[in-house]
This record gives sequence, C-alpha cells and structure tokens, in this order.
Amino acid sequence: MSTAPHDAVPVVLPDPDPDVEPEPALGAVVEQGRGSLPYALIHGEALVACASWALGDAGITAVDLGTGWAGVADAGEPFVLHDALCPMTPASFLAACVRAAVERDAVVVGVTGGSEGRPDAASPVVLPAAVVAQVALGSFGDSPSGLVDDGDLDALVTALETHHEVVRVRAPTAGRRVTTREDVVLLERETRPASAEG
Repeated sequence: MSTAPHDAVPVVLPDPDPDVEPEPALGAVVEQGRGSLPYALIHGEALVACASWALGDAGITAVDLGTGWAGVADAGEPFVLHDALCPMTPASFLAACVRAAVERDAVVVGVTGGSEGRPDAASPVVLPAAVVAQVALGSFGDSPSGLVDDGDLDALVTALETHHEVVRVRAPTAGRRVTTREDVVLLERETRPASAEG
C-alpha cells in the first residue's frame, strides 16, 4: 500500500530543528548478511561502530535484534533499522526520518539514486509505533531479527509496502551504502572533515 511507486521521486526532508528534542525511538544496526565489510575501517573506526554512534546521536535507543517483539511494541515507539554499510549517515537525517515516520504514521525509508533512475533503499528503515504493533503480532517472527534474517533491507521494504504506507526520502550523499572496500575508501575521502585536509 505504498503511496509511491519504486521510481517515484523521493521526498526531501527538512533539516531537524536543533532546539527540538528528537522523537524517542528504539533501533538496531543491521550487520548480518554483509560478510566482514561492517568491520572495515572508515576514519579509523569500524563501519558498524560509526553506524551505532549515529543511532545514539540521533536519540535512538539501541536494542538487540533478538529482543522480543512484545518488549519492543510495549515501548510504543518507532523502530529503526540502520544499515552498517551506511556508516556515515548523519544522525540528523536519522532523527528527521524518525520524526517523519511519527508525523506521517508511515514506514520511512532513506533512499539513494539507484540503477536506471530507480531509488535504492539505503538507510534507515523506520517503522512507526503502529506498524511495530502490527508486526509484533507475528508477521515477521518473534523478534526484530525476523525483519532482516538475510540482511536484505530492499526485500524488507518490498514486504512492508504490501500492507503499510511507505514513504521514500532522499538520503544525503554521505548516507549511501558501501558494497566494497573501494567504496569505503571513496566515502572516507568524501567525508573527511575540512580541518583534516591539508
């Protein structure tokens, strides 16, 4: 029940107001199905660590993917899946996606330009509390790990949009997904702080 086809132009979210507290949310970093790449270094830190820090900086409380759905749903908060292969996604973008999911009561997916002009799911995938409550009834197993058993966020989004509204939002360039160590080197170069360039 997506409001837009896969090839629709993604929504551009405004930057969040720094004076407004971020919406509370639970979330997890997805690293399964990605081999050893989540442990490659960018700016001297593992990709998975950078992704985890972004969750925390966005005000998202990290939970283990094995946590039971009942506990996640009882919190009454959105649930965020953040791809470890999108390590430089700004915390402000994650927070903006959570706010959009709450305001629209829809699944919000960060996307980047894909092949043939179709946007590819990047990160995050944000489930609003109402969707979390429905998913907790068992359509994806007993815990959030059932959402991403194989780590395929694109397949997850396709499955979610058969029953839920999905809004695709344009991710910043720094938030793109890396798939090779060469991609990591390029992303590191592109996200190097100006003060570090010499």
